[in-house]
Parts: sequence; C-alpha cells; structure tokens
Amino acid sequence: TPEIIEKGVLRAKYDLSVYKDGTVRFDATNAPLTHFKPSEVGVSVERLRQLGYNCDIYGAPLTDANQICELKIQDVIIPVKCAEYFIRVANFLDELLTKVYKLSPYYNVRRIEDLLGHLVVGLAPHTSVGILGRIIGFTNLNVCYAHPIWHSAKRRDCDGDEDALMLALDTLLNFSREYLPAQIGGIMDAPLLLIPVVNTQEVQRQAYDFDVANAYPLEFYERTLENVDAKHVSRIIDLIGHRLGTEAQFEGFNFTTPVSNVNMGNAESAYKRFKTMIEKLTCQLDLAEKIEAVDARKVALKVLTKHFIRDIAGNLRAFSMQVFRCKSCSKRFRRLPLRGRCPSCGGELTLTVYRGGIEKYLEAAQHLVEKYGLPRYYAQRILLMREEINSLFEGKKPKQISLTDFA
Repeated sequence: TPEIIEKGVLRAKYDLSVYKDGTVRFDATNAPLTHFKPSEVGVSVERLRQLGYNCDIYGAPLTDANQICELKIQDVIIPVKCAEYFIRVANFLDELLTKVYKLSPYYNVRRIEDLLGHLVVGLAPHTSVGILGRIIGFTNLNVCYAHPIWHSAKRRDCDGDEDALMLALDTLLNFSREYLPAQIGGIMDAPLLLIPVVNTQEVQRQAYDFDVANAYPLEFYERTLENVDAKHVSRIIDLIGHRLGTEAQFEGFNFTTPVSNVNMGNAESAYKRFKTMIEKLTCQLDLAEKIEAVDARKVALKVLTKHFIRDIAGNLRAFSMQVFRCKSCSKRFRRLPLRGRCPSCGGELTLTVYRGGIEKYLEAAQHLVEKYGLPRYYAQRILLMREEINSLFEGKKPKQISLTDFA
C-alpha cells in the first residue's frame, strides 16, 4: 500500500528525510546521566517545576538554577541540533493534521523551548520496540542524555552507541508495517511495539551493575590492593541490581564525584568523527597501548576474531548465495534468469555483493596478525581466505582449457 503523496510533499517542504517505515528520525549518541542542574540543560527553574522537578536531590525546594536534580527514568535531554530538527518535524505534523486530516494542530512549536514536555520514541538498531521518553532539556553536545535504565530498555549497555529519536506523534501517525521490506530482517529497526512505561526488571543486565553510591566503604579500597575480581566486591557497593523490587530502583540514586558542568566533555563521539573503520581501529589500539591496565594484543585478537574474520567469511558466504537485482525496476532474483536480463522489464541485472565488500578488512586483519604477533593459526586462516577470494575473482572471463593442458 503506497503512502499518500501529500505526506511526501509536506516532508519536502520542511526538508525532512523519511525512513523506510514512514517515520522521520534523528540519530544521536547515547550518554548515561542520572543528575543535572537546570543551568546545564537550558531550562528555567519555573519550567522544570512545571515538569515535576519540585525539589533537588537533598529535598530542598527547587529555586536556583545551580541546584542538582535527579533525572527521572524516562526523561531525556536532547541535542540542540535534534531540537531544531524536531521543530521542522513538528511543523510538518501540524500541517499534516490540518491540511490532510482536517484536525487541529498538536505541537504549535516555534522555539526549541516549546518542545519541553513533549514525548519522543527511542529506538536502537536491530530491534523492533520503541521506548517512550519525555523531553526536559537540551545540550550543545551531540549526545542524547538519558537515564541508564532508559538506554538499557532499548537493549543498549550505554557504551556510546547511536540510536534514533522520533517525535511520538510521527511514530503513531506515519509508521506503517505495510512499508517494510518482505525479506528476512525487514522488520528490524522499526517500532512495531511501543513501551510506554519502563520496567526496571526487564532491561539489559548491564544496567544492574550501575553504581549509585555516594561513597565507597573502606573495605572496597582494601580489596583493590588484593587485585580481587570486581564481582567479589560488588556486594559492598550500592548497585541498581541490589535495589530491584523496591521503590529505590526508580529514584534516590547518588554519585561520588560532582562536576562543574556535564556539558564540558567531548562535543562529539570519536567513533562518529572518524570516517573509516581503519581509522577507528587504529585509534582504539593506540589508546589500548597507552593504558597499562589493557593488553593491546588481546584487544587486537578480539577485533580480529570477533569482527574481521567473521565479516570476511560471512561476506564470502553471502557472495556465493547472493541474489541478482535489476538496475531498472529493482526486482530481485534468487537465480540468474537464462536470458541474462530482467524478465519483467528487460533491464540489466547486477550483483548485490561485490569483491570490495568481501576484502575490505583483509589487509587490516593481516596487519593485526603481523604487528601484534598473533598465533600462526590466524595468519593461515587469512591466507586461506585470500586464496579463496582470488580463486573467485581471478580473471574476467573463464579460462579455455585444452586437453594438452593435462598432458
């Protein structure tokens, strides 16, 4: 079922990009946050009180922009760039409501402050469940500040991944499963389900290890001198996991080290700043070599075994099982038609998996083995994959073999 053309016209008017499922999204790097000051999120004390922040973490009435507040589990602080983009999305939705559906406008947004209190949907890649959140502030950093429980509800472990944010009304009004591809994986990255209330006991287990203590006991420091495993001392630290099943699982979180301003960190994730995977890998290993607590050789081995080798082998397998696509009508074929062209429109056919995609990490994998002296097994594994790639692509035409070649 095609989408009505009016939606496309209005999106073009506001210069908006649309995802495959009909929604408009803004991608932002995840950043966990449990406390903030009104002055850090660009919102007045009066407006925050209207949003339910009546007291600071010490129970005193909120009257000053430098008092510390505890972030509610489903409240989010979005980038200013995201807010500016959402203004256009909100105006698009209001015009859609009035001109297409003959209803009253909903957002009436003119400034980013007008977005405060409005609902958003957070969605992580490779998942199909959106998490409802509420905008309560803004940051000049290119990150989405939210409670670790909220990020974890998206099936994230707060390690700097990038997720999508959508205005809730856009998701409810414009998303349709009818637009999703029919092939395997087509329903991923789409908000098929929406969680309105986060259940702390149904999030990623990594969130349970989040430290919410205001100080560490002396026993903790004594045990560090013994180099004991962290799991053996977790019982003496106030963790979210220890609060499950009580009211304390939602609020009353503490911190050990105050900061002057949460926005004084990096404005943008290095992972996003570097363009190629090789640049990212090089910087990761450079950092590993500088940190005494990290074995750079083990890091290189993990990257090689968990990513590069699996990627190369997977793409080799995908090449042998690939489908063919028509350049004109985009129809796909599991097997190459005998006539060599698209049976539907007569268009030229093309591959869907190419040599460049198979061997893009081959040299990087070889470099890791040589630089860090990794076991010979991996050098031989890479050599075998290289030979297999060469056997697949050697020469542009089949070789004509005569009987004398076997003499």
